[in-house]
Amino acid sequence: MTGADLVLANVSIPKAVYDDPQSGALTRCDITIRDGLIADIAPAHTTRNRLGRVEHDGGLVLPCFTDMHTHIDKGHIWPRRQNPDGTWAGALGAVLADREANWAAEDVERRMDFSLRCAYAHGTAALRTHLDMAPPQHEISWDVFEKTRDAWAGKIELQGVALLGPDAILDPDALKAVATRTKAAGGVLGGSSGVHPENRTIMLRLVETAGELGLDLDLHTDETGDPSADALKSLAKAVTETGYQGRVTAGHCCVLAMQGEDVAKETIELTAKAGIGVVSLPMCNMYLQDRTPGGNAVRTPRWRGVTLVNELRAAGVPVTIASDNTRDPFYAYGDLDGFEVLREAARITHFDHPQSEAWTWLRAIGADASKQCGFAHSATIAIGQPADLIVFGARNWSELMARPQSNRLVLRDGLPIETSLPDYRELDDLMGARQ
Repeated sequence: MTGADLVLANVSIPKAVYDDPQSGALTRCDITIRDGLIADIAPAHTTRNRLGRVEHDGGLVLPCFTDMHTHIDKGHIWPRRQNPDGTWAGALGAVLADREANWAAEDVERRMDFSLRCAYAHGTAALRTHLDMAPPQHEISWDVFEKTRDAWAGKIELQGVALLGPDAILDPDALKAVATRTKAAGGVLGGSSGVHPENRTIMLRLVETAGELGLDLDLHTDETGDPSADALKSLAKAVTETGYQGRVTAGHCCVLAMQGEDVAKETIELTAKAGIGVVSLPMCNMYLQDRTPGGNAVRTPRWRGVTLVNELRAAGVPVTIASDNTRDPFYAYGDLDGFEVLREAARITHFDHPQSEAWTWLRAIGADASKQCGFAHSATIAIGQPADLIVFGARNWSELMARPQSNRLVLRDGLPIETSLPDYRELDDLMGARQ
């Protein structure tokens, strides 16, 4: 706010996103914003400024979100391509069919932009998206992503990940073509595997290719309930054996919850040793995992589908959470709302007790995610940082988690933004006759 200060008076800040990452406490303070930056943080009621002062009576202030695992190239295709049975296999088949039929540049670009407008309105400042890259889609999607990244500069910091399936990774020509285009786009190399007889080869090829080109890695690993899956273990061994120095993220890792304790413990220890971060996608994983082709009329799922977030964190593995898919065959719901992810993750994974420590999990969709990805957006509250903040009326954990917080105030560079969400009708012409 040029020429005048804005004071967020008597607000509550979780110390975990302010001055003590391990703290579960809140601190009452006044935040002074000047020229789009946080100019001062002082104890509540001590700031003398009377102009531009807004009393918040203990309302919570959080940094804007970092959503580090999404799929905005798939987003919002549900009306034209539903999942026939809710399973992971059903989702994969539906997306492949939709990609072949519809994923021209204009289609992908418009759905990406729609998704980002949702994320921005909810308070996300940094976002990483995986992009389906089976050739020749890699050329279309990278071109669209680069255009979108430029268009959104200054609003949402974007990163792209090239997503390849096992067959493409094992094809030297396909892997080279995608990795080379990824390097040119300033992207991250990705891949997907779970139960596969050649997991060791798959992971070695990805790690070696990323090392040769100086790329970071962000992979989908063990998104299954089959206890024989060993992609994460193979990845950890490949990273350690090759001495790979880039950032490595493993997404999903669902199977850890279905394996014996000894097997899971060994994999977690190898993951920690390799310096791999794990991102859990609780909403999508609970939606997809443990379904059967017959649907819920035949069998109710027996497990939540998520990985061992608490055990991984206790072992020293950086653990984050993210949105994953939105309104596509992999997840029929969602809106790229970082707060929804946080609230549902607390309920699904039980990181909410003791509540005195629950605040530290704010970093899982903020500061820790930014660090894992290397975003400039720090997702912390500190003097000198951009005033990219979310202001809530809620004053404590219970009040925050009890409601969707649809009346939150989002500040970017210290100024309120428009938080109205785009209308789904904007995409009707892309959906054809099926609504």
